[in-house]
Amino acid sequence: MKDHHLASLRIYNQQIHNPQFKTPEDVVKYMVAMQAQDYAGAKWAIGLRMKIANENFIEQAIGDGKILRTHLLRPTWHFVLPQDIRWILNLTAPRIKAANAGMYKKFGVDDAIFNKSNNTLAKALEGDKQLTRPELVDVLQKAGIATDELRFTMLLMQAELDQVICSGKRVGKQFTYALLDDRAPAYSPLKHEEALTKLAAGYFNSRGPATVHDFAAWSGLTVTDATTGLENIKAGLINEVIEGKTYWMPDHEDLIIPKNPKAHLLPMYDEFAIAYKHRDALVKPPYLEQARHVIFEQPIIVDDQVVGTWRRTLKKTTADITLNLFGKLNKTQTKAVETAITRYQKFLF
Repeated sequence: MKDHHLASLRIYNQQIHNPQFKTPEDVVKYMVAMQAQDYAGAKWAIGLRMKIANENFIEQAIGDGKILRTHLLRPTWHFVLPQDIRWILNLTAPRIKAANAGMYKKFGVDDAIFNKSNNTLAKALEGDKQLTRPELVDVLQKAGIATDELRFTMLLMQAELDQVICSGKRVGKQFTYALLDDRAPAYSPLKHEEALTKLAAGYFNSRGPATVHDFAAWSGLTVTDATTGLENIKAGLINEVIEGKTYWMPDHEDLIIPKNPKAHLLPMYDEFAIAYKHRDALVKPPYLEQARHVIFEQPIIVDDQVVGTWRRTLKKTTADITLNLFGKLNKTQTKAVETAITRYQKFLF
C-alpha cells in the first residue's frame, strides 16, 4: 500500500468521499469526536461529511444540544454527542488534568478553588440557564474567585472536565455555557476497558488505516491504553505492514476509489490531517515542505493529496475564495477545485 492509497482509504473511511450522512449528529456519532478549535471550520468539517449540508442546519443542531462542544481530548475543543461525552471524559479527563497541573500551580489554582468555582457555576446555571463568558466572569468575581490572566479559562476547562458544564446555544456570536446535567443526563458509566474498546472502535473504523501510535496521539491516551483498546477490536479489522508499521482499518468490500479527479476544501484542524501522528501520506510528495504546517492551514485536496491552501473573504451573499496552489493543476483538476468552491459557498449561503 503506497502513501497515496493510504490517503485514499482514509478520505473514504472519513466519509469525505461520497458522504452518506443526512444529519450533523450522524456525522459526529460516526466520527466519535471531531476537533472544534476553529468553530467555523469545524462546522464545515461536519458539512463535508454530509450528503447535503447547510451551516445554519449545523448551527441549529449545536444550539439544540444534539451536538456538544467541550474540551475532550489532549485537551482541545471537540464536538461530541450527549450520549458519548461522559464516558469519553471519564477516560480522558485524568490525563488532561495531569497535563494541566503545572499551569494550575503557576496561576495558583487548586482543588479548593476548583470546587468553589464548580459549585458557583452550577448554581448560576440552575434552571436550564445558559450564560455567556462575560456573564460567567461576573458570576465568579462576585463569588470572590479571581478570573484574571488565564485563570478564567482554566476554571471553565476544569468545570468541563469535571462534567459540570458544556456548551450552550450561541447568543449572536457569543458562546454560552450550560449545565451538562441539562444537556446530557447521567447514565451508568462504562468500565475503563469498555471505554477504551469503544473509543478504539470509533477511531479505527472512521479513520483507518492508522497505527496504534496514531490512535494514542489523537486521543491523548497512553500507548499502553491505546494498545488495549486496539487488541479488543482487532478481530473486526484488517491490517497491513508498511515500512515496519502496522496499519489497521475496516474491511470494506464496497470500497470504490473515484476514477475522476475529486477536490475538497478542508478546514483547519480537519480530522483528515489532525487524526494522525505522521501526515506525509496526505501531501503530494513535491509539496512536503510547503505543506509542513498542514494542520494549521486550510488545505486544498486534489486526488486525496494536499496541493495548496485556501482562505475565504465573507460578503453579504457569498464568499470569495482565494487559492494558494503549490503547483500547476490540469484542466480536469481545476474543474474539480471549482466544484469544491461552489459546494462550500452553497454551504454558507
